[in-house]
Order: sequence, then C-alpha cells, then structure tokens
Amino acid sequence: MSTQITRPLLLLLLIFISGAVSRPIDLALQDPAISDGELNSTSSPSPLLLLVRSKPPQSSSAAESCEQTYGFLPCTTSAVGNLFLSIVYGYLMFIAATYLSNGSELLLEILGPGVIGGLFLPVLGALPDALLILVSGLSGSPETAQDQVLIGMGLLAGSTVMLLTLLWGSCIVVGRSEFSPTENPTRFNLSGSGITTDLWTSYAARIMVISVIPFIIVQLPKVFRFPSGERIMLLVSLLASIALLLSYCLYQVFQPWIQRRRLAYAKQKHLISGLLKHAQEKVFGKLLTSDGDPNVEYIKKLYTTIDVDGNGVVSVAELRALIIGFQLDEIDLDENDAMGRIMEEFDTNRDNSIQEEEFIDGISRWLKEAKHVVPSSGTDSGKIINDFHSRAREEHDMMIERSDEAVESIENRSWVSTKAVLLLLLGTVVAAIFADPLVDAVDNFSKATNIPSFFISFIAMPLATNSSEAVSAIIFASRKKQRTSSLAFSEIYGAVTMNNTLCLAVFLALVYLRNLVWDFSAEVLVILIASVMMGLFASFRTTFPLWMSFVAFVFYPLSLVVVYVLDHFAGWS
Repeated sequence: MSTQITRPLLLLLLIFISGAVSRPIDLALQDPAISDGELNSTSSPSPLLLLVRSKPPQSSSAAESCEQTYGFLPCTTSAVGNLFLSIVYGYLMFIAATYLSNGSELLLEILGPGVIGGLFLPVLGALPDALLILVSGLSGSPETAQDQVLIGMGLLAGSTVMLLTLLWGSCIVVGRSEFSPTENPTRFNLSGSGITTDLWTSYAARIMVISVIPFIIVQLPKVFRFPSGERIMLLVSLLASIALLLSYCLYQVFQPWIQRRRLAYAKQKHLISGLLKHAQEKVFGKLLTSDGDPNVEYIKKLYTTIDVDGNGVVSVAELRALIIGFQLDEIDLDENDAMGRIMEEFDTNRDNSIQEEEFIDGISRWLKEAKHVVPSSGTDSGKIINDFHSRAREEHDMMIERSDEAVESIENRSWVSTKAVLLLLLGTVVAAIFADPLVDAVDNFSKATNIPSFFISFIAMPLATNSSEAVSAIIFASRKKQRTSSLAFSEIYGAVTMNNTLCLAVFLALVYLRNLVWDFSAEVLVILIASVMMGLFASFRTTFPLWMSFVAFVFYPLSLVVVYVLDHFAGWS
C-alpha cells in the first residue's frame, strides 16, 4: 500500500482511537467484584503492577487539571504521557507540513510562477508554524495565554535559529567540494573545500536581513526604556511586518518580469565588457589615465582604427566589422542585436552613424560604469576591464541558467491538479486540527517536568514543522553543484523571511489584541543575531568554506545558553 494512502488512514485511525477515554478507579469505593489488577488486598502485588502503579492515585483536583482538547482528544498530567502525546502530535504536524510542501510543488509545476507561486504558496509553506503560534496565545484567560505564548515564541526563535545554524551548516557539509581539485583531496579540508552559490542567493540573504526590521521596531521601548510606548510600537511593528510580507510576496509575483529585464541588462553589460576588452587590446595603451579618467587620446586612436575609410564617421558596415572582430564568449547575442544596442548607446543624433565625439562620450560612459561595478580594481584600465568582463560574464551565465529553467510538460494535468489540491487541503486540515493539541501537550509536559516551555518548543517543535524543508534543502545541496546549492540556501533564506514576516505578524497580533506583555528581549536578540549575522555574511560572498559550518553548529547551543542566562540571571524576563 502506498504512503499516500496509508498516511490518511493512519490519521483517521488515530482520531478514532483518541475518542477512547478512561476513568480512574477509586480504590476506597471499589466494589470487590471489580478487579483493580491485583489478586486480592492481602496478596503481594506483581512487580510489573508495582511499576505501573508506583505513582499514587491522583486527587480529583489533579484529575480536573487534565483538560481534553476539543473534549475528546486524550490528555494526561504525567511527564511520560505528555512526552508521548507531543511526539504523536508533532509527527502529525510533520505529516501536515509534508502534504503542504508536496502539494505546493505540484501546483507550482502546473501553474508556474505568478500570483499563485508568489502569494499563495509561500503562505502555505509557513502555515504550520503560523497556526502553532496562533493557537499558543488564543486559549484561556490572558494569564494562561501569557504563559502559553512562550511556546509560540520558542517555535519562532527555534525555527529561525535551526534553519540558519544546523541546516545551514549541514548543507555545507553534505554539499562541499574541493575549490581547487587535487589528485589526493583531504576528507575534511576546512578552508579548501566548501560550497559556492550564485548572486541571486546573495539577494535572498539581503531580503532576509531586511525582514528583521519589525523585530527592531518592537524592541525600541525596551532599548530606550519608555514602557508607555510599548503598545504603539507593537502596532507599528505589526503593520511593518504585514507590509514586508506583502512586499515579499509581490516581489515573487513579478519576479519573472524582473528576471527578463535583468537578463537584458546582463547581456548589455556583457556586450560593453567585451567591446572594452577588445578596445584595450586594440589601442596598445590604457583607456584610463593615472587619475582614473577616460584617456581621450587613446579613445581617439581606437576610433581611427574603426573608421576604416577615414571619412570621420563610423558607419553600420564598419560597426559590423568591429563586432565580428571580437568574440562575445558564451553569450547568446547575434550581430544585429549587438549593433542595435551599440547604435542606441552611441548614436545620440540618430543619423545612423557614429561621430568621433559620440564615440568618445559613449566609451567614457562605459568606462565609468566599469569602474563603478569593480571599484576595488584601482585605476589600471586593464585590470578594471578584465574584472568587469569577468563579473559581467558571471552574471550573464547566471541569468541564462535561470532563464533556461522551463516547466516540464506534465501528463494527466487534471489528475495532478486534483492531487495537488487534495494534498493542500489535507495538510491544512491536519495542521489546523492538531496545532492546539500539540501546544497543550508541550505546555503540560513543561509543567510536569518544570522545564521552561520555551526551551521545549525551541528544540523540539521546529523538527516537526521544518523537517520537510530541511530534507529538501539537504538533498539539493548533496548534488554538489552551484545551482543546486543555491536552491538549497535560497530555500533556507526564504523560510526565515517568512518566519520574520508572516509568523511574526501572527505573534504580534496575538500580543496586541489580547493585551499581553511583550517580554521577549532575549529571544528577539538571538533571532536578530542569527538573521543579521548570517544574512550579512551571505550577502557579500558566494563561497563558503567548510569551517563556516562548524561556526554555525556552535551558535545553536550558544543561542540557548544566551537566552537562559539573560532570562534567569540577567533579569531580562
């Protein structure tokens, strides 16, 4: 029987079994005809029964403290029982997240990017976390909600930190390859091996950094010590998180158009860099002076070499000869397209020819653009042009790689569409049903063991809601290709961005509408450190050596220590 069939049956079976409710046997009022598991009151009990009954019977007040979720799901006050329930409900949330992930992928294959892929699917991906955060602050009185909302904050912080530490580091470990392949590569080359991502992954990291703005806003009353402004800052932060969420989704909606524009721009820069490189080799001199200004004398010499007939203008035929004379390596740009772009740039008076002044102005603009793109190359025109050419070729290759991603033809589109919708509906229903029981089980386990609920939700609950994303990212990274590694890390940064926008918006709405106290400075601190540190780090580099993974691994337990010390010893909570 397939997994897609057995899992729904398992869910139904668990729901039916959960309707069975037991009642405690009162030994004082017990009828002799009713067996309590012992042969009689005087015989020695079995050692197994002693183990089971080692805990004294609960009083009626203790029994009343165990409240069944929805009035029929099982509950218990023991630590072992709540641990078991947490595992079961956590597994059901994992199944829900898997259904949502699989359904989203199928729907995206059918519909492609656009409104559905940009607005609907990112929200579905973060739905399990958002539901758990929502139910953590809805139940009971404000005092109960204030206590249980720690579970939601633990999930939010734990999910973000786990993604940016354990998962981030694991992707480097499984996806590592030698930067400079050797005959005898070492097993753990800490600095000579690692992973490489593309520039778009860096942009995803920058978006993730921007998404932490609401966290900073909501902490302003704590930083500047004006508690009277806490409510207004909660509202401002809520509005900011919603605005960032909408902006992020709209960015994804319009991303295909942006990609095409960027592809055209990448081709343009590649054309510019190719022409400048050819010009640098042609004039036997530097196109920039020692001060970094365009060298007009050498630009005029270049113009003279292009103006073959010496009539003082460069015609279309002479321009075509120039383009044929240099190679635009690995670029899909024909001669007519290249001529059109150059004429558009240089022929300012639109007479279908290029005068000397127009040529000097055009080359000067291109040289200034090259200096702006690679400012670290100094004033050496040869180095600037070579670096600019390498950068343009890299960006062009990246854009070609992205634009070539075509949606494969799908057979039985109606069946695949139906399957996608059913998976999404089932995942949503399961997540909605079992979010509240999971929060109750974690809260009861926390009370039974005296372990703060924050740490339980920080460590355990992200495993249930983010396992599907984690497995997907690790599989992509394990293929040891730049493109697949980029997909893996983009998945991580996108998930954190949704945590910092959608999930935070749900949490802030709970705190504001239920008039709860915002007292999560230590938790916000570890989220900010992880998001900003890793985001800035990934924004300005595309190569990550293996040793960085161990730094990420160390930060995970360190973040728990930071929260514990600040809350219990520094008085932040």
